[in-house]
Amino acid sequence: MKKKLLISIMMCFLLLNHVQFVKAYSLDNTVQNQLGNENISVSLRALNNGELLYNNNGDVAMKPASTLKLLTAAAALNMLGSDYRFRTKFSIHGELEGNVFNGDVYMKGEGDPTLQKKDFITFASILKHHGIEQINGNLYGDDSLFVGEQLTPGISKEDESYYFAARTSAITLSPDNDYDAGTMIVHVTPTKVGSSPNVVADPKVSGMVIQNEAVTVQQNQRNTIEIERQYGTNKIVISGNIPVNTTIKDWVTFYDPTINTLQVFKTTLEESGIIFSDKTEIKRNKVPKDAQTIFVKHSLPLKSLMVPFLKLSNNSIADILVKTMGREVNGEGHLVEGLNALQQYGALLGLNMEQWTLEDGSGMSHANRVTANELTHLLTNIQMEPQFNVFYNSLPIGGQTDRMIGGSLKNRFNERIYENRVIAKTGHITGVYTLAGYVEANSGTKYAFAIMTQNQTSIKLTAIDEVVKKIITEY
Repeated sequence: MKKKLLISIMMCFLLLNHVQFVKAYSLDNTVQNQLGNENISVSLRALNNGELLYNNNGDVAMKPASTLKLLTAAAALNMLGSDYRFRTKFSIHGELEGNVFNGDVYMKGEGDPTLQKKDFITFASILKHHGIEQINGNLYGDDSLFVGEQLTPGISKEDESYYFAARTSAITLSPDNDYDAGTMIVHVTPTKVGSSPNVVADPKVSGMVIQNEAVTVQQNQRNTIEIERQYGTNKIVISGNIPVNTTIKDWVTFYDPTINTLQVFKTTLEESGIIFSDKTEIKRNKVPKDAQTIFVKHSLPLKSLMVPFLKLSNNSIADILVKTMGREVNGEGHLVEGLNALQQYGALLGLNMEQWTLEDGSGMSHANRVTANELTHLLTNIQMEPQFNVFYNSLPIGGQTDRMIGGSLKNRFNERIYENRVIAKTGHITGVYTLAGYVEANSGTKYAFAIMTQNQTSIKLTAIDEVVKKIITEY
């Protein structure tokens, strides 16, 4: 009887292994047919026990691109807490005589990516509530909580104008609810053929200089509009042709987020009826200890910020979170201390941090490295974290066309049989295409996966998606 039972157990074990072998063999064929064998890395793990079910070059360090945000998000939720809010403090220092304030106004920031012009309108009403209608003094910005370079090392000269490469400051401003902090939006609309188009900046006045060299052309001509900030300057140049019946808008980075935000601050107060002295200056300065704080603006909680961060792959939020973790965990709002915090969290989570090379928290740098097996290791281990549901629910969902649900996957996995099956973070920088997250197979079982490619000369999105679809059908 015992012998028969042992034989049955062995047969079941062999059958199970055979089934797993057949699945892995079929998946490997798809990986090779779609991605090849070089400059690729694939990993698949069971969620229930973390078992590695399949890997191809799984321990080869690769460029993660924005899949690195998975670590940044997990670390921030753990180290800052899901209810963490950024604060911006508005203070005054001086004396009030009648309705004239003889003194200075201070804004002290913590890097709040949700700070917007509407918050300055609120502050203007608070000034009036305190009886202040005129200010004979300066506007100062205290951005001292973030130190070091405003740009991460991996940002190239060519990218610095664009929203995904914004400078990081403790005082910054977002033009809309995507929260691309440190940027402004430029709108270009055509006029009559042969004339310059109309240009509107949002915010309108920020200290940035706009040079309009564009021309309105006929409807059948090609749109060649370019909107770029000249490297190392506050000048935005608009060039090219815009056909009639066409509108263009683009995000451009501030040259100096602190000073540009303060300029918007001053202009907004003036629009609200606050009068400034002709001698008023805009500068950096620390808030005096005896200054009076009269308004504190709080951001959305971190659990809400995770949605635009992960769904829209927001680099500004990533950079801000890294410096914030540096300050809160290691005592200094510096990139290096923030990256140390990421390393510390990864070790606590049980990851092999020797296989992670970090130069930023956004994935923009080509110097970042991680293995596909480590990404799936992260995805399985984080299930035990108290903030896992916030993390999971903030990831893009394949097949959901609403950008705040589908995010960067809103145009992928749209076939009905694949809708809502892929919950994952995309990644792309030059020559690099990655995808890592969770997938529900036809069996109803969920898995963690990571697919990484680099040094590519063609777009690999469709090829990556075919590998994921194979996991769905085979597993």
